[in-house]
Amino acid sequence: MAITREDLRNVAIIAHVDHGKTTLVDEMLKQGGVYRENQETADRVMDSNDLERERGITILAKNTAIHYKDKKINIIDTPGHADFGGEVERILKMVNGVILLVDAAEGPMPQTRFVLQRALELNHKVIVVINKIDRPDARIGEVEEEVLELLIDLEATDEQLDSPVLYCSGRAGTASVSPYDAGTNLIPLFDAIVGHIPAPEGDPDAPLQLLVSSIDYNDYVGRIGIGRIDRGTIRVNSDVAVVNYHAPDKSNRARVQTISQFDGLRRSSVETATVGDIICFSGIEDITIGDTVTAPLSPEPLPFVAIGQPTMEMTFAVNDSPFAGTEGRYVTSRQLRARLYKELLKDVSLRVEDGETTECFKVAGRGEMHLSILIETMRREGYELSVSAPRVLYRDNSGVTEEPYEKVVVDVPEEYVGAVMEKLGARHGELVEMGLHGSRMRLEYSISSRCLFGYRSNFMTDTRGEGILNSIFDGYKPVKGNAGPVRYTGSLVASEAGEATSYGLYNAQDRGSLFIGVQTRVYEGMIVGENPKQGDIAVNVCKTKHLTAIRSTGADEALRLVTPIKMSLEEAIEFIAEDELIEVTPKNIRLRKAILNTENRLKAASKLKKAQEQ
Repeated sequence: MAITREDLRNVAIIAHVDHGKTTLVDEMLKQGGVYRENQETADRVMDSNDLERERGITILAKNTAIHYKDKKINIIDTPGHADFGGEVERILKMVNGVILLVDAAEGPMPQTRFVLQRALELNHKVIVVINKIDRPDARIGEVEEEVLELLIDLEATDEQLDSPVLYCSGRAGTASVSPYDAGTNLIPLFDAIVGHIPAPEGDPDAPLQLLVSSIDYNDYVGRIGIGRIDRGTIRVNSDVAVVNYHAPDKSNRARVQTISQFDGLRRSSVETATVGDIICFSGIEDITIGDTVTAPLSPEPLPFVAIGQPTMEMTFAVNDSPFAGTEGRYVTSRQLRARLYKELLKDVSLRVEDGETTECFKVAGRGEMHLSILIETMRREGYELSVSAPRVLYRDNSGVTEEPYEKVVVDVPEEYVGAVMEKLGARHGELVEMGLHGSRMRLEYSISSRCLFGYRSNFMTDTRGEGILNSIFDGYKPVKGNAGPVRYTGSLVASEAGEATSYGLYNAQDRGSLFIGVQTRVYEGMIVGENPKQGDIAVNVCKTKHLTAIRSTGADEALRLVTPIKMSLEEAIEFIAEDELIEVTPKNIRLRKAILNTENRLKAASKLKKAQEQ
């Protein structure tokens, strides 16, 4: 017989990147009794990954739980960046409702629309939270109307349109039902969760059904499945069947060895769990996301939410530069292949294929950020590799070639609007909407992913660092023209191997901006700077001054060198051209030409030019 778990609520917090989800969860944990009184705590405690703390973004969905009155509230903090949408899409299957967090100044942004649409499709209840109401540029009334318009636009039901609205300051840990009252604590939010989010329902005596929505790994127990029990009860050492929705005829028998539930920031071992519980379990070696754990005698799989397909691809290859193998622990193709295929087990948005040779692999993901996080993670683990420039993935739709498009929302001060419109116009961007939001202008563009490559760093330069650019996948559209990635600059390429000298760099800096400093080891074909004009220039940065017995008038003058530009991994990915690679090691990020020898590179370029002319 079906029961309602009134003692339990499962809720996810969804929002655009940097709208304050993780900060709000911090305060919910503090006021939910997770910490002792006066216990010292870290900011953004849910961002446990080093990369997350450095970048200030959530990459992986995190589970936690608090207790309010006599009820347990399971909370899932989700990523806000569009490239990690696969994480958001699958964890929504674990909850019965969502808290939609919206910045009181910025209002609904592209990712807000994306995750809200997924929640509405699953018929989840929604609690709207206007966050950061203490911002001096907050426009609470307007943002509330924009959220309502968004709900109408996404065809929300009458019940979803009637969602409660709360006004919060995540940093201060306050919530209120009135925009004119800041509140003193988060009790109004807890009350809204308990009162508005439905309690899980199901039959604890029916055959078991549990959909695996996330995967963790532990060196002691192996792979750990995470999911919510839809039906039935699970026990330690019980026999189960594992079946997938896409292959319902195939099922594997297994035994559950351990079960644990989330309680605050830790996991508590339990002997049994029942309907509505979000649990972690171990003992099933090849468990993966999308599998359903069922009773052995009735292997009925649950449908798994369709995950968006990758839109761009990069080639990961063994590092073959002259410095190969000197800085990394894992350098062989076997190690690289094993690491990439292991990533597939927990990242459903990623796709890995063997390349044309045994030394390279095609890795497809949801965007530049998605793949750059993978590269950075591997680099920190001790891997050494080379990666190519990103390529968009085309598709054939009834004989029409289509490419991925993105919806780009630009938020800039008025004086920079002209520069932004000029650059996006040159990249074949189509202006969809333009309006004044507070003291800033907001422009909305539709532009192909191919033409957007490499623009973000230019955007920050054009807006003096004051602009905000957000983009999200907007579907496939027919290819327009042959315009590719727009790069108006070339590279300064080292013509000799050695160590960079002051004299060599001083002469080279007249040709463009440098990426390296004095005493940097270089090899032939390594990119040492940027040429402001199109085309590459070979420079000898290892050149030393010719010594003579004759004293010149400028002999004692100091050579003044401009500070070199240090590129991040994302900036390097945006910068490189199709015939260039990024050499990634635990210690360095170097840019290089695919063909290192200057003479061979010029021959290949000449041959390509002739082929294009014919």
